[in-house]
Amino acid sequence: MPGEQRPGRDLKRFVLPEIGQLLETGDPWAPCQLLDPLGRPVEPATVYFKDLIAADCSPLTPRSYGMDLLRWWRYLWAFGLEWDRATREDARDFTLWMKLADKPVRVHWRHRGKDPSEIPPPSRAGRPLPGTPNPVTGKPTIGKKYAPSTRAHFETVLRSFYEFHLERNTGSLLVNPFPLVRNRRSARANAHHNPEKEHKKQRTGLYRPTVPKRIPRRIPDDKYAEVFAGLRSHRDRALLAFWVATGARAEELLTSKQGDAIVGQQTIGVIRKGSREYQELPATPDAFVWLRLYQEDAWKKGVLRGRNQPLWWTLRRPWRPLEYDAARMMFNRANELLGSNWTLHDLRHTATFLMLDDPSMPPAYVQHILGHKHLATLDIYNRPTRDDVIAAGLAHHARQQQRRDSPPAALPSPTYNPDSLSVLFGGPLT
Repeated sequence: MPGEQRPGRDLKRFVLPEIGQLLETGDPWAPCQLLDPLGRPVEPATVYFKDLIAADCSPLTPRSYGMDLLRWWRYLWAFGLEWDRATREDARDFTLWMKLADKPVRVHWRHRGKDPSEIPPPSRAGRPLPGTPNPVTGKPTIGKKYAPSTRAHFETVLRSFYEFHLERNTGSLLVNPFPLVRNRRSARANAHHNPEKEHKKQRTGLYRPTVPKRIPRRIPDDKYAEVFAGLRSHRDRALLAFWVATGARAEELLTSKQGDAIVGQQTIGVIRKGSREYQELPATPDAFVWLRLYQEDAWKKGVLRGRNQPLWWTLRRPWRPLEYDAARMMFNRANELLGSNWTLHDLRHTATFLMLDDPSMPPAYVQHILGHKHLATLDIYNRPTRDDVIAAGLAHHARQQQRRDSPPAALPSPTYNPDSLSVLFGGPLT
């Protein structure tokens, strides 16, 4: 309750327990369920998920929000707190813990139930330290702390969750533990904006961190060729070729059916992530060549064939449609050969850069191919990348050094033209 004194907590040594779970049911009416340590559904989360689905959110939204709710509920269970009696101090303490403490280390399923002393430490031979830049890509590796984007997403989800139940007058809830900033308690950002003036930067949540702007990165052509050569199967080569050719998101391409790949029109159909609309995307002939090689091998092994059957399958029995996690692991194995840390989303950035580098490709067409709602979304690709900035800086230093090593010859001092002087003084000067 508000004003209630909480006992002191030593969050410096607190470890988030792995209790409860977020269960994916596969049921479109309830795609996710948050379960307590006894396997019972958490009713407030169930009602919230149902409201998200009714609001026409993506089917992936309940899972994304559910991971944040599971993290919060584990904190509540660890200290014996009721969700509808959580105070601002509870939210503040957990937000501070997420900022300063190390992330929980997930124990591999082979070692679950063992004593911590019996679990071998993960091998990091030849790998950069967590949070340090990768020597190949320059991208920072995953650190030990929660990223600002993760903490910002958590704050937004929990604030909207409690706001939803406050409007419904659920339980004993009287205040939102995750409030807005003090000068904006009952309004959204720029609620009374004057259209004649520019928007002011206003923070929304009191405990929301500042998220640095990310600059999209492309995979250089030579490195892409090395990653492509490290793939093990025709299926993986076809996937990589389609991702770079179409610019589709990783999970969007995995939704394609066998009938969506139209060789004659050189297009492949996908289901868009946000709108859930069907869209045909242009691809390269090479991508369809690798696809055909993969399909011939897969059909000979017994993979189901038909226009309405999934296009991408696992490579081993029992045959199952290929999911995002398996595709990500496939790409990570190719990354390990180079010691790089590119992601599947970097393939989408690479495709975007290739299209925008073509002066004959209108940006409006690029926007439509990528499935962006606004053309202004492409502005992030107008910023100089890390490699471009470094290359320009090194070229500048090289030019300066060349000028110092080979200075230009001194210009002769200015003198009068002898012919002009002869005309002026009526004859040659002696």
